[in-house]
Amino acid sequence: MSQLFHPLTNVVSRATIFGALLAAAGALGLIYMITTSDYATQAYVVRTQPVDFSHEHHVSGLGLDCRYCHTSVENSPFAGIPATEICMNCHSQIWSDSPKLAPVRESFATNKPLKWTRVTDVPDFVHFDHSIHVAKGMGCVVCHGRIDKMPLTWRTSSLHMRWCLDCHRSPEEHIRPRSDVFRLASETPDDKGQQVLIEKYQVRNPTTCSACHY
Repeated sequence: MSQLFHPLTNVVSRATIFGALLAAAGALGLIYMITTSDYATQAYVVRTQPVDFSHEHHVSGLGLDCRYCHTSVENSPFAGIPATEICMNCHSQIWSDSPKLAPVRESFATNKPLKWTRVTDVPDFVHFDHSIHVAKGMGCVVCHGRIDKMPLTWRTSSLHMRWCLDCHRSPEEHIRPRSDVFRLASETPDDKGQQVLIEKYQVRNPTTCSACHY
């Protein structure tokens, strides 16, 4: 009986199978690269806001503490978006006629909050307690970056689960004394100091699903 298929058929079949597998792996790799890219996560992208607020000017230039505007940062699950009244504490006297601050004055006059766009915002199915992280010695800069160097605000991390887990698995790399939590330029202690703080603040760094997901 004559041979039905040419001997090269086996080579072609193997090449086709391996080629398909490589193409599938390449497609998955491409999807991963896209979903973790700054374009997809919106990291380093300035968000449109009702007012062009400069953290660089207010924090680095004027020396305002984070807690002056974000009043609930130490004792609430949320840092809180500043109320218009906080803005007007200063701007009823400074730049009180500036066209750029017209939305602030209108908000104050009508008692309608400004609709700020959240920059660092986790999904609704993720539980993040701001006060716990502050109490455990995690500085603002760990999640928000050098906010004092941002003329307009952008996100400095992906906020993907892997990013959270990396910190939970190695909290000693980010911990600092509670007195330095709001000092953006502060450096983390040395290895010995880090371990002392881990024990002092009783950092448990959970990595189970229930730690962050309801």
